[in-house]
Amino acid sequence: MSISRVAVERFSVVSSKPFAKVVASVDAVIGHPNMGELWKRAAAAKSHKEIEQLIHSALGPSGFMEFARFNHGQFIEREQGEGAPKILRLIMGNPLIMKEMAKHVPDAGSYAPVTVLIDERTDGVHLTYDLMDSYLASYGNLAALKVARDLDAKVQAVLESAAK
Repeated sequence: MSISRVAVERFSVVSSKPFAKVVASVDAVIGHPNMGELWKRAAAAKSHKEIEQLIHSALGPSGFMEFARFNHGQFIEREQGEGAPKILRLIMGNPLIMKEMAKHVPDAGSYAPVTVLIDERTDGVHLTYDLMDSYLASYGNLAALKVARDLDAKVQAVLESAAK
């Protein structure tokens, strides 16, 4: 048994746009497949090429798809009423990018797909993402870090664009 410490760097951008518009901006560039169907089709695939085609068909223009979303704000709203701040946790990614990292560092599967948090605060709508590069830095694998840095840049571009 072992316990390791992982230092994480957090990227955050603040938008003056309304929460719903920020979420809609992110939604517009990620794919929204039926995940149950996607997993069934992936399990039935006969080749890596077939899986790649399946994944590519599920991706949005950003190269990402939505795996799940959690409306954390609904719990605050139940307590505080309709004007409560909104909080959305979005799990998004690309299994082909995860595969490339996990080939070198299997623990990358613990961090991908990634989490994006979109939440309302008094100063605006925050879009937050923990950098994959920081999760994988302690493993020291340059090939995995290159993929992680590319992933980080793509996620940051999605969030920066949604914030504008």
